[in-house]
Amino acid sequence: MGQSDVLWFEAVTRPDVALVGGKNSSLGEMVQNLEAEGIRVPPGFATTSEAYWRYVEANDLRPVIIDRLGEMASGKKTLAEVGQSIRSAFLGGDWPEQTATAITDAYRELGKRAGKEDLDVAVRSSATAEDLPDASFAGQQETYLNISGEGALLDACRRCYASLFTDRAISYRQVRGFDHMQVALSVGVQQMVRSDIGGSGVMFSIDTESGFDKVVRIDAAWGLGENVVQGAVDPDAYQVFKPLLDDESLLPIVEKTLGEKAIKMVYAPGDPPIKNVPTSKAERASFVLSDQEIILLGRWAAAIERHYDCPMDMEWAKDGETGEMFIVQARPETVQSRLEANVFKSYRVLEKGKTLSIGLSIGSAIATGRVCLIEHVRDIDKFVDGAILVTGMTDPDWVPIMKRAAAIVTDHGGRTSHAAIVSRELGLPAIVGTGDATHVLHTDQEVTVSCAEGDQGFIYAGTASFEIDELDLDTLPETKTKVMLNLANPSAAFNWWRIPADGVGLARMEFVVANQVQVHPMALVNFEMLKDETVKQQIEALTAGYDDKSEYFIDTLSRGLARIAAVLHPKPVIIRMSDFKTNEYASLVGGADFEPEEENPMLGFRGASRYYSPRYREGFALECRAIQRLRNELGFKNVVVMIPFCRSIKEADKVLEVMAENGLVRGEDGLEVYVMCEIPSNVILASEFATRFDGFSIGSNDLTQLTLGVDRDSEELAGIFDEEDEAVEWMIGSVCEAAHMAGAKIGLCGQAPSDHPAFARFLVGCGVDSMSVTPDSFFSVKRHVADAEAEAAEDEPVAARA
Repeated sequence: MGQSDVLWFEAVTRPDVALVGGKNSSLGEMVQNLEAEGIRVPPGFATTSEAYWRYVEANDLRPVIIDRLGEMASGKKTLAEVGQSIRSAFLGGDWPEQTATAITDAYRELGKRAGKEDLDVAVRSSATAEDLPDASFAGQQETYLNISGEGALLDACRRCYASLFTDRAISYRQVRGFDHMQVALSVGVQQMVRSDIGGSGVMFSIDTESGFDKVVRIDAAWGLGENVVQGAVDPDAYQVFKPLLDDESLLPIVEKTLGEKAIKMVYAPGDPPIKNVPTSKAERASFVLSDQEIILLGRWAAAIERHYDCPMDMEWAKDGETGEMFIVQARPETVQSRLEANVFKSYRVLEKGKTLSIGLSIGSAIATGRVCLIEHVRDIDKFVDGAILVTGMTDPDWVPIMKRAAAIVTDHGGRTSHAAIVSRELGLPAIVGTGDATHVLHTDQEVTVSCAEGDQGFIYAGTASFEIDELDLDTLPETKTKVMLNLANPSAAFNWWRIPADGVGLARMEFVVANQVQVHPMALVNFEMLKDETVKQQIEALTAGYDDKSEYFIDTLSRGLARIAAVLHPKPVIIRMSDFKTNEYASLVGGADFEPEEENPMLGFRGASRYYSPRYREGFALECRAIQRLRNELGFKNVVVMIPFCRSIKEADKVLEVMAENGLVRGEDGLEVYVMCEIPSNVILASEFATRFDGFSIGSNDLTQLTLGVDRDSEELAGIFDEEDEAVEWMIGSVCEAAHMAGAKIGLCGQAPSDHPAFARFLVGCGVDSMSVTPDSFFSVKRHVADAEAEAAEDEPVAARA
């Protein structure tokens, strides 16, 4: 008789949203179609929308709902009063016998299948309009964990029904235009995964900030998953590169960031049957997932995305008793997948005030305004429309004021927290997990919230000036000359994935070393010899979790470079080996002990001369090992290595020899090695250099400086420093000719083609294979090159064209 009140997951599929809601129909879809691919979903069943309406009719709730909502519409009662009244009516209702019997019979059967009486289950609400592409009801209704026993289960199901009329759910449906009487609620009852003694989290099959569709983002914390969803913890963050997941020999993990994970949610006796407890020091210092588990989840995310044919938002759990992984929820991602793909919008900060706080950036926009600091949800009526909301963390009760904010800033939470998800959906810039925003900011303070500078979000004092570029990618011309990107910052790299560039023409290794590694490699190799205790403590803190300090350098550098290598994969990414000057190396942690003081570092101990020198040879070995890992273990074979400031043929031979000793052999396994052309000797002996390297990249700044004998940093000589000088153009023309004769590739990296359309025409005339420019210059350079190619074609004699 109760067959229509309850359905097992294996009996429902994705089209059954009207019957069992988005959440439960998706679980059934995965049980039926994806378990064969090894994706595990905890077993369970769902109550149907028919059961919900049976409960409503049996307790005569329909007139109560209609009357109370009418009183709110007429202004007689507030949202809070109406919500409370409807929920109380639901909670005071009695179960129709057939529905109660259907639920308890299914619960007993679930326990029998699991071999356990009074099985502990998760009880989740699933609205029948939930997770439609244009409406994300996620978090609107309640979830109850570790429910055990028939009586407790029926009570939890009743509370789920009542949660269809929380204040936030009523408000959300009003805004979206849903008829309250057309939305029902299904309850999912699912065997608990013992993640209370394991770990859990959230994952997306795309990058949630940039929309980059080739990565899986995973957030992880100890204990039950509600803390990650709510943003109550700062989780571990991992990213996996999807195109390389099919190769079993690779570990394409492009990000591993250790989160604080200060608390975890565990089982508890009594009501509620869960509680938060502090994590141990060991748990805070450890990653929740092993590399193999990260890869497994990445593969599952890619398989689920393939099956649903759209980007997905998933929750996962790891059972602490068995070590098994499970997917406990999957729904379509509702923000990035709806963005207009062919319009590229970028923000750039021009002038800014003092940095007040830093966190994780959500989105890529910038907002300015006054702070409205609210610490408790009971005070949300004090919010001022258009202000920047600053608080500890948010949950669905905050949504009504989040919609009215210019930006959102929180102390806690990661990229998959409630504040982050809602901000993306609302199209608002947000900075989460600052740790101190509520401490350092105050109400009515004028600030700028910038999410336009990579993974980190910055809150600046005052109103910063900024500009917005909006470009239609469909209007971009095709060019024979490749136009590539100069990239250095791994945290901002994914912002540029939509740009149709021909690869990365210059990735600066030293930027990753300075900003992510932070330690001089020789200080890691010779750690025991360091005498400065403060420096040793700094290094110990940075390398925590690594038994081998050299491994910290290799691991951090290879992952940072991997994010740049991933952006335009499989197009080439030319990584220049470190090109710090001695004064810049000395400013790294522990660097002062290993660098000489020089009068003129620009022409001193830099580039290739360091790589075979006893002073730095061991440091260069670590750089080589990082590149080896990047290509062979992470799988980025599109990486090309480039040697900077190589003064002579002898030096070239020495560097190639040292590289080979460290596993980087030119020509082996497809490895190409380029050389920077930035010294007159590179031009004069171009044909000789071309026998040792696969290509040249003209560094126009240094080449101009050394050709004209002009210090490029001199204000007095700024008027003479000219990349379009006849002597510099002769140099460029000569090296292009020599490279082509030798069959080597030749490109230029620098701003000149962007600043001077005539220079772009000159380069096209020289036949350069590529130009590499900063992302903000890409569109103008692409157009300059297209114009230059069109002019060249017009000037070409008819006979030649024939």
